[in-house]
Amino acid sequence: MKIATTAVRVENLTKHQTMLSISLIGLMFFIFGFVSWVNSILIPYFKIACELTSFQAYLVAFAFYIAYFVMSVPSSYLLRAVGFKKGMMLGFWAMALGAFIFVPAAMSRTYELFLLGLFTIGIGLAILQTAANPYITILGPKNRAAQRISIMGICNKAAGILSPIVFAAVILRPTDTDLFTQLSSMTDMQRNAALDELIRRVINPYIGLGCFLFILGILVYRSPLPEIDTEHEDDNLATVNAGKTSIFQFPHLILGALAIFLHVGTQVIAIDTIIGYAGSMGIDLLEAKVFPSYTLFCTICGYLIGITLIPKFISQVNALRICTVLGTIFTLLIIFAKGDFNFIGHETDVSIWFVVLLGLANSLVWAGIWPLALDDLGRFTKLGASIMIMGLCGNAIMPLFYGHFADVYDLRQAYWVLLPCYLYLVFYAVKGHKLRKWGF
Repeated sequence: MKIATTAVRVENLTKHQTMLSISLIGLMFFIFGFVSWVNSILIPYFKIACELTSFQAYLVAFAFYIAYFVMSVPSSYLLRAVGFKKGMMLGFWAMALGAFIFVPAAMSRTYELFLLGLFTIGIGLAILQTAANPYITILGPKNRAAQRISIMGICNKAAGILSPIVFAAVILRPTDTDLFTQLSSMTDMQRNAALDELIRRVINPYIGLGCFLFILGILVYRSPLPEIDTEHEDDNLATVNAGKTSIFQFPHLILGALAIFLHVGTQVIAIDTIIGYAGSMGIDLLEAKVFPSYTLFCTICGYLIGITLIPKFISQVNALRICTVLGTIFTLLIIFAKGDFNFIGHETDVSIWFVVLLGLANSLVWAGIWPLALDDLGRFTKLGASIMIMGLCGNAIMPLFYGHFADVYDLRQAYWVLLPCYLYLVFYAVKGHKLRKWGF
């Protein structure tokens, strides 16, 4: 049967088509989250198995997310050439290839090969994110875009709660705590044998993941997901954008891409560093593995608040302003709040719970920035979305700053890197998104 690929205008979609499209994109966001947030436990896992420094371990995030910077703009041209659905299929296939690269990487315990696999997975995700984010942004009323993105965020973060727990259940064993403490006293031969056995546990899970992603790509291509026409503008937008020849003539977009860069950096630091921060308080990996899930649970709570309140009780932009201010406050509390605190069975310093609460502060920032940055782009929407996706390389770069300062100073003081990020996000929420011309 021939698959129809004719693009349709959003306003011409039926209610059934719209709901089906949102459901399929929600499934995709669940997969994005499952594959992405497993990095929070891959980082300490590789640090032990491949004997890395903190800076080297955070190259996991760098290799994974720098692919967004490399591939985001090419993704827009790919989607324009082959359409959304075929582009999504190719994205899933790239992710499958990256998962399969884990097999030779684990067999040889070669960290560089693992980074190549993560980079390849990131390339696939860059294609998928370039398609999915503008899709869900324009798939309905503009003033409810943050609400729809929040629903996608729940799908993403719910997967993020599950992924480190599932990964730990499949890969780690109760006896590993003893193994980790004994490594330093082993001979070189014994340690290498133990670490080879540890790292090879990823082989079967990633073979299964690669097969699943390959099949899913075919299913998405053959799904009833409609192609969306983003190349044409209504008469008003065509008049406003008539003199625009470059994407860089939209200050609110470029500043929004920088906001995304800093936002995702703060988000990945809050999630991917919390296990290491818990370790600095004497909490072992088997206990600390749940802390990323706590952070993501707070994020989901924020999404639910957003879905309930936006736009009936609070506007998208005001929700963004509140979240960015909260992020600033929680950052200062991470650095300055001290004291023993026993909560839900964990004996920790109180500051770690403000890292957890960053999940709440970060919850509506992504959903707030996207509709503001893509506003009035018209025929520049796909390219504008690509510029926004480039901002996801903040996931790659910001953890390296954190890792460097963690090595030079300590894990708590390294959280200072978050403060200028949140201050800029406050600026974008208050002023930056309104700018339509460059200048002061």
